[in-house]
Amino acid sequence: MRAGDRIFQNLTTGAGIFVVALIALIGIFLVVQAIPALKADKVNFLFNHGWSTNDPANMAFGIADLAEVTVATSLVALVIAMPISLGIALFLTQYAPAKLARPFAYVVDLLAAVPSIIFGLWGILVFAPTIEPFSEWVNSTFSWIPILAPGNIAPNVRGTIFTAGIVLAVMILPIITSLTREVFERTPTAQVEGALALGATRWEVIRTTVLPFGKAGFVGASMLGLGRALGETIALAVILLIPQGRNFDWSLFDGGATFASKIAQNYSEFNNPTSAGAYIAAGLVLFVLTFLVNFAARAIVGKKGE
Repeated sequence: MRAGDRIFQNLTTGAGIFVVALIALIGIFLVVQAIPALKADKVNFLFNHGWSTNDPANMAFGIADLAEVTVATSLVALVIAMPISLGIALFLTQYAPAKLARPFAYVVDLLAAVPSIIFGLWGILVFAPTIEPFSEWVNSTFSWIPILAPGNIAPNVRGTIFTAGIVLAVMILPIITSLTREVFERTPTAQVEGALALGATRWEVIRTTVLPFGKAGFVGASMLGLGRALGETIALAVILLIPQGRNFDWSLFDGGATFASKIAQNYSEFNNPTSAGAYIAAGLVLFVLTFLVNFAARAIVGKKGE
């Protein structure tokens, strides 16, 4: 092996080891810092819905509400973003002329460069008032469906999971669309041309060649988008309203706080190590959850590659 190849191999190996070690050190730090708070917790950390950490000597905090709101907002965003991203990716790779596809792709990718605080302000000041009549109609017309029942911040329908989920969907669109587009563009040309030569329509080509080839990539991209949604902080902290005296009840018109937004909104309590440890414990759960989602995405894409 040449000296240059050996140096490059050592550098890349070292970079990989450094990243793995860094992730491990972050996990160890979170565990060490969270243990004192977990020992001081008076209730079940995983299943309790309350959160009281003001008094370090009498703390009672649980992540049940935080976990449920985090999952709910992320799932709403994913359900909205996945079909739209799939449609955009198919349009850009299969239907749009090259002169239109390239600038359109740039515009979609630019959404990823917009700061999350901008999305949050736009969501609560512009989008929420605009969609309010529709939200009220859905809430009143379909209130017999538990997931669309009046929420814990009723009659307010602005700072809800419904609104936050739609804004979050816009935020993860660039990730899912970009990765899905890259996968679809790599569909073997021979398969596409063979299907066209046999008389297949454009939709039949997509259904029989493009989608089967890119299915795993699309699922992997969606999982990465889900990981991004789970960790969103500022936009959700701005949009979601915190209910008073009522827990999350799995309605899209509930308010609440996610793991990340809860930590961001209560940074003033970090002056006490024990109180800060409660939020670090919540951050540890989010860290593990996000890691598992991204690991699953990698496993799906890797399995397709084999």
